[in-house]
Amino acid sequence: MLELVLISIFIALVFDFLNGFHDSANSIATIVSTQVLSPRRAVIWAAFFNFVAAFVFDAKVAKTMGSGLVELNATDIYVLTAGLLGAIVWNLLTWYFGLPVSSSHALVGGYGGAAVFKLGFGCLIWSGWLKIILFIFIAPIIGFIIGLINMLATTWIVRSKAPRKVDKVFRKLQLVSAAFYSFGHGTNDAQKTMGIIVGILYSAKYIDHFYVPYWVVILCYSAISLGTMFGGWRIVKTMGMSITKLKPIGGFCAEFAGATTIIGSSLFGIPISTTHTITGAIVGVGSVKRLSAVRWGVAGRIVWAWILTIPLSALCGAFIYWIFKFFV
Repeated sequence: MLELVLISIFIALVFDFLNGFHDSANSIATIVSTQVLSPRRAVIWAAFFNFVAAFVFDAKVAKTMGSGLVELNATDIYVLTAGLLGAIVWNLLTWYFGLPVSSSHALVGGYGGAAVFKLGFGCLIWSGWLKIILFIFIAPIIGFIIGLINMLATTWIVRSKAPRKVDKVFRKLQLVSAAFYSFGHGTNDAQKTMGIIVGILYSAKYIDHFYVPYWVVILCYSAISLGTMFGGWRIVKTMGMSITKLKPIGGFCAEFAGATTIIGSSLFGIPISTTHTITGAIVGVGSVKRLSAVRWGVAGRIVWAWILTIPLSALCGAFIYWIFKFFV
């Protein structure tokens, strides 16, 4: 059993690494597209603040993820591992096509699909699923609204300043907003893998109640930070350049809007999609200039990927659990 637990934890850390890899675009797309930092420096900056988040917030999102979606006493290590592998498959597919979908929802879908395949829908804790499904729509809307308000307020404040001076100031301020966003990303996303690892330890009887050991915290934040450092450039191009053209002032407003939404959700233990949130914020900022400044065709393609993530990753998780049945 120990070997199986170690393999499952390793797979969880691979997912966490890929989460950081896949979602690094969320943290650095605006700061790279506005040419405030080079891609290499931007990912190092983001990775550092991903890791810093480990020492600040309580593990409320981990508790929701690990014990608030599926009845923990009914599941087992094979369901959890199949869910992780299903999420990894979906993440790699969407990374290849440059789609900024949610790694969080891929994990939720993979885990839920494997659990339902084994135990039926009765194993699901519907209150936890309701929060996640609602925030598929609520999080980007909040990001959009805050991004819109930020941009309107900020442009009004600097309305009498020379554009060159405004650009110079916000190039510096974007370092702060990118750090704030990366901090929020680490706060929410690393905790999701923490919840799965604790579920693995509980299923294997290595712990007798749900709590997050400190070594799990350090491992998960290290893995997501390393993933961010090796981030996927394909998605950076989609997020930072294809949706709308941003200047430093817009990048600043979008990142602060995204960070505010993510950290607020984390305080309530809601595992939201950082990808959805920053996309909504970028669209909100871009629409201040004019609605045609947003490339709605690209945005529409992203929304379809959002809608399909949970059901398709659930199928991936269920399929992998079905394969497991032939070997265990």
